[in-house]
Amino acid sequence: MADPYSTLGISRNASEKDIKSAYRTLAKELHPDRNKDNPQATERFSKVTQAYDLLTDKEKRGQFDRGEIDGDGNPTSPFGMGGRGGGGFHGGGQRSYSSQDFGGMGGESPDLSDLFEGIFGRGGPGMGGAGMGGRAGTRGGHRAPPRKGADVRYRLKVPFTDAASRKDQRITLSDGKTIDLKLPAGVEDGTQMRLKGKGEAGPGGAGDGLVTIEIDSHAFFERDGDDVRLDLPLTLNEAVNGAKVRVPTVDGAVMLTVAAGSSSGRVLRLKGKGFTRKNGDRGDQLVRLEIILPDDVSELASRLEGWEDAQNARSALGE
Repeated sequence: MADPYSTLGISRNASEKDIKSAYRTLAKELHPDRNKDNPQATERFSKVTQAYDLLTDKEKRGQFDRGEIDGDGNPTSPFGMGGRGGGGFHGGGQRSYSSQDFGGMGGESPDLSDLFEGIFGRGGPGMGGAGMGGRAGTRGGHRAPPRKGADVRYRLKVPFTDAASRKDQRITLSDGKTIDLKLPAGVEDGTQMRLKGKGEAGPGGAGDGLVTIEIDSHAFFERDGDDVRLDLPLTLNEAVNGAKVRVPTVDGAVMLTVAAGSSSGRVLRLKGKGFTRKNGDRGDQLVRLEIILPDDVSELASRLEGWEDAQNARSALGE
């Protein structure tokens, strides 16, 4: 009488994972395609597969553990009244397998098309790709759908200003073709985009392209959530008297009005010049004024004195 636990070399309290792992190891060693001139290996492969069948069927495993059936799946006395396969018990009787039988094992057998994918590669050697013996694999008696091709991963570096303005990016695929990629709203460093059907070809259709976005840093822009920050240098004269200054933004330069008497550190806001949020709105650009003092301190003192006199005169006139 065969003991399926001994056949697979596992203990009686082995988990389903342990059973599958043991079977994978033995099947890789004993598979008929690797032992064409070794009938003993083929016979042992048959027994290993039968043991795997029984132990992965929870009902049959329980019956075996309770002594209701033997290792071949036959009822034991008194359940089978002393006869092999008696009492109308279904699923009993020893089976033997050859490499030509693997495609039609039906619902009672392990799904070898899945199992051997990790052992010999997709479909296994000499198995016709779609299933063993050149037939399509089955699961529970139903034809398994053909597998899609593998996904292909890409990394795309995007300039800071392009990411903020969502400028289309050109990417070259693994097949040499180039496409223009529209950046999604809410894009950030590490965002992943899926390109349907842009992976490797397969019997069930092409896989997908998976693009990971890497946003480059910028020389003077800095991201703050969905806003963009910029330190803007001003001369003392521009800060004291006010001026219209040219300011770079992610969408191009604009003219910004700086009020007279502006102090260093003051932040001005340019609406809608930041990153696009997921709802389609855009953040702002925050411009921090940075006054650059002249090298000649005496000149600075005279300028400040003149500015104070002008302010006092304006106050006296009620301006």
